[in-house]
Amino acid sequence: MTTSAYPSTLSASARLTDAWVLARRGLLRTLRTPQAAIAAVTSPVLFLVLFRYVFGGAIHITGLSYAGYLVPAMLIQNIVFGGFTSAAGVAQDARDGVLDRFRSLPSPPSAFLTGRCLSDLAVQWIAHALTIGAGFAIGFRIHASAASCAAAAGLLILTGISFFWVFPAIGLSTRNPETVQSLTPPFFLLLFVSSAFIPVRTLPGWLQGFAGHQPVSVLTNALRCLTLGPNAQTALGHTATYYLTASLAWCAAITATFATAALRAYRRP
Repeated sequence: MTTSAYPSTLSASARLTDAWVLARRGLLRTLRTPQAAIAAVTSPVLFLVLFRYVFGGAIHITGLSYAGYLVPAMLIQNIVFGGFTSAAGVAQDARDGVLDRFRSLPSPPSAFLTGRCLSDLAVQWIAHALTIGAGFAIGFRIHASAASCAAAAGLLILTGISFFWVFPAIGLSTRNPETVQSLTPPFFLLLFVSSAFIPVRTLPGWLQGFAGHQPVSVLTNALRCLTLGPNAQTALGHTATYYLTASLAWCAAITATFATAALRAYRRP
């Protein structure tokens, strides 16, 4: 059995340094795998353009353009799709024995996961910037104050951190990249059985309750209310405060559940 050798008195600066070194490792690994880096930053733009011009003419949202409705959903999609890349990378490290080496070093158990989180957030925000830029090119416009936009950015960061924990928990539990990829269907359901791409009212009645309250819908609608202003609140049927409060509750629940699971799986030999 491999046990961690890090001292309990390790300084806060040392903990941060360890996390930063591992974050740098994650970024370099992405940059040295061009196919993964290119896919991570171009796929969001391709999906955005595809949905805008293939489905945009058939979907009408009162008071909102479809481009405006779509961009916040694509930002959440970036987090979910990017998460599976992270889960596969963590599973690969676990299968190849890299984690056993990390656990044998004088480093806290959280350093590997924190470093991975930081590198994933950096890649996500490159994808977010490209998505927003492409969104402006196809008709997305912000109709909110600077403070509201700052709140949207903060919520997006918090969402990225919260959802991050889901994917290491999957990768460390399976320890097999192929198994990780086989687990994508439930996450596709979360994206498509939601308000991400269509209004919930267009779904069958028996699906609307789930679709309207699951985390993808709540988080996407919160971003819409914070960036598109009063028209979004009217179209979605609730205020920005309602969706923001629900989003924070979902983020807290996801983090508490999956951070615990990820740390437990990391410590498992």
